[in-house]
Amino acid sequence: MDSLSPFRAKILVLGDVMLDKYYHGDVSRISPEAPVPVVKVCEERLSAGGAGNVAVNLVNLGCSVYIAGALGEDQSGESLRKILLEKGVNISGLVKRPYPTITKIRVLGGRQQVVRVDFEEIVPLSRQEEEKVLEWFLKELPDSDCVVLSDYAKGFCTVGLCRFIIEESKRRSVPVVVDPKGPDWGKYSEAFIVTPNVKELGESCGRAVNNVDDEIVKAGLEVLRRYKLKNLLVTRSEKGMTLFVGEEVHHIPTKAREVFDVSGAGDTVVATLSACLATGMELVESAKMANIAAGVVVGKVGTAPITLSELEEALKNSKFSMSVESKIKGLDELLEIVRRWKRDGLKVVFTNGCFDLLHVGHIYSLEEAKKRGDKLIVGLNSDASVRRLKGEGRPIVSQRDRARMLAALEFVDCVIIFDEDTPERILSLIRPDVLVKGGDYRVEDVVGKEYAREVHIVPLFKGYSTTSLIRRIMNGS
Repeated sequence: MDSLSPFRAKILVLGDVMLDKYYHGDVSRISPEAPVPVVKVCEERLSAGGAGNVAVNLVNLGCSVYIAGALGEDQSGESLRKILLEKGVNISGLVKRPYPTITKIRVLGGRQQVVRVDFEEIVPLSRQEEEKVLEWFLKELPDSDCVVLSDYAKGFCTVGLCRFIIEESKRRSVPVVVDPKGPDWGKYSEAFIVTPNVKELGESCGRAVNNVDDEIVKAGLEVLRRYKLKNLLVTRSEKGMTLFVGEEVHHIPTKAREVFDVSGAGDTVVATLSACLATGMELVESAKMANIAAGVVVGKVGTAPITLSELEEALKNSKFSMSVESKIKGLDELLEIVRRWKRDGLKVVFTNGCFDLLHVGHIYSLEEAKKRGDKLIVGLNSDASVRRLKGEGRPIVSQRDRARMLAALEFVDCVIIFDEDTPERILSLIRPDVLVKGGDYRVEDVVGKEYAREVHIVPLFKGYSTTSLIRRIMNGS
């Protein structure tokens, strides 16, 4: 695949933030006081944990990240604020509370974790604290592309907070990705996608679930229906993931690799999945990308976020590729993608046609169109539309097959099928920067020209047309 571009999207992360402290050292003897190893500490390292680690992962992938969480008025809280700021996270949603900042200390001898020590006082947000967070959320939501709820059951993700966030995001068509905790998922009801591991899936069902396909599918469908979830992604350690798109099931295997530390892997899955969804990637491809990202971080020691270059390298090694179908969009989805492109300063080009019996003349026209900007959208006449324009017996190739062939072209970014005779309605909604037509049109005669900043005419590639191809086939020449 080509070089991986940064994921340009604004994502809100809300959840339990914590400070992770690592003491690295060597072990050469057993304590004379008790049968425990003595670790001679050589290095101390601090990093953001929980929702903070999700945020740092997202920043590393190129996202603009705004975080909301709770900190104590203590040294750990100041350290965490500093880490997040240095990483480029907007911390305007953090609230201070009269409780200790959640802190996890891990002591490692070599690459082996010897002990973990937790400092925490679990107290749910007060009504006043909830209102403060939700006021921040309503301010930041309108221009956001995705919302993440990172619930570690430490008191931040209250029922009231989660219900408001999911309902308001749904009203604005912004997907909510939930990393769940606890047996009652009622507060996550109707979320776009929830991402439990096998243990968390079992807790939500009220029974142990073994990590085998049949049991995962049965439990997954059960919670999907019970909590009215749109989608579900179950992370399954060495067995990869199982994705439920509605009730359609996809098993995504993982590549075997040496595992040093699973801490933070779930955060990386949530972050990568959210970044992909926020930039318009289809859910199945997004899950596959998240699966590959998780495989990178389990090979690291400690809570270590993934980097864009690491993900790019892993993708190359995995031979990951986007499905052709993922480029074929419905109107609502396309409008959202165009909004993001324009917000990021990308130049959007639109062209259209029947593209029946795709030939070199079409390729030439499309290549010329792509040269006019950054992103190329191709409007494709439906079968019914082609029949009205070209007569009975046309199209030769169905709209679905024509769309797939166009989407398979590297320089085509999106394909949309329209049923009208002209793409005027689509153009009025997309309002591209450049409208490209192939043929001998005059600019003043181009339908929808008033909706584009500029219009460009690509001359016909002489000697090639669908009509002439059909004639030659019929004549056997």
